[in-house]
Amino acid sequence: MSAPQLEIQLIAALVAVACALPGVFLVLRRMAMMSDAISHTVLLGIVLLFFVVRDLESPWLILGAAGMGVLTVVLVEVVNNTGLVKQDAAIGLVFPALFSLAVILISRFASGVHLDTDAVLLGELAFAPFERLTVLGIDLPKAVWVMGGIVLINLSLIAVFYKELKLATFDPALAAALGLAPAALHYGLMTMVSVTAVGAFESVGSVLVVALMVGPAAAARLLTDNLKRMLALSAGLGVVSAIGGYWLARGLDANIAGSMATVTGILFVVVLVLAPERGLVALAQRRARQRWEFAQAMLAIHLLNHEGRPDYDEESKVVHLQEHLRWTPDFAAGVVARALEGELVQHRNGNLELMEAGRELARQRLMH
Repeated sequence: MSAPQLEIQLIAALVAVACALPGVFLVLRRMAMMSDAISHTVLLGIVLLFFVVRDLESPWLILGAAGMGVLTVVLVEVVNNTGLVKQDAAIGLVFPALFSLAVILISRFASGVHLDTDAVLLGELAFAPFERLTVLGIDLPKAVWVMGGIVLINLSLIAVFYKELKLATFDPALAAALGLAPAALHYGLMTMVSVTAVGAFESVGSVLVVALMVGPAAAARLLTDNLKRMLALSAGLGVVSAIGGYWLARGLDANIAGSMATVTGILFVVVLVLAPERGLVALAQRRARQRWEFAQAMLAIHLLNHEGRPDYDEESKVVHLQEHLRWTPDFAAGVVARALEGELVQHRNGNLELMEAGRELARQRLMH
């Protein structure tokens, strides 16, 4: 494997971790699409600051882009606080307007400048190793230094403000009562998202930024309720998506960022289907189990209600269960078999008779 290939994968992994960490809080706050808004509107900040400094390499562009990301959040909050539209509609109103304004400004006043909207959307990781930067005698692609710095910043901020972010995410009212300023934490988090998007989208494009902020975090949410484990899983799944996407792109001779976004989606679908507790398979199994448990409880209640009554012999026959409870013969046989196995009922003289466990189950259900 050549050095440029390793460097591309390193850049992709760093982008994945940088995006996945704040992405967890976006998913938990139900603000996943805010990453889409910010990753697009930062382009307007870059364009406006470029008109001022006239230098695409100026660090002021990063500040302008991050500031525009925060402004996007503020405008969304302003529209949302009117009470006339919900947050998703507010996002849908604000970010297309700002992004389209950036596209108009580029096409009208900066057509001869290297501000390519296609590159902003899709990025091109294959070219990232050619733009290099030497720091302390170490020669690495510029994107490695930028994204490595953003990863360290994100990790440091989350570590320092972990308790505050956790409380403000799950119970903002309590956070406000304790004087933690949830609004400040909210805008601080959005600034983190903005800086991450700005650092990443030059190399990987805004599409992959959104995919890596939302996909791994959403998958991690399906796998655990523990916030620390969620952060670790989100970062790990992001790295797997990045590395797997690179090799998929190499095999298909396709766009690298697009392939990484595809692998991110595939991983999420796999987790959605196979997650131990929240996956679709586990959900189907749980519903089937609950159906059988409910049917056994209905059987126990039915037998308890008729216990000691003259019609008990008739009501306790399996054939009568099919008529009275409207069960199919196969389903009735299955319920009785499970109830016998669980020692809820027993056969006596051709009838079903409640055992102590079945009688207790019926009483508990009737009490509730």
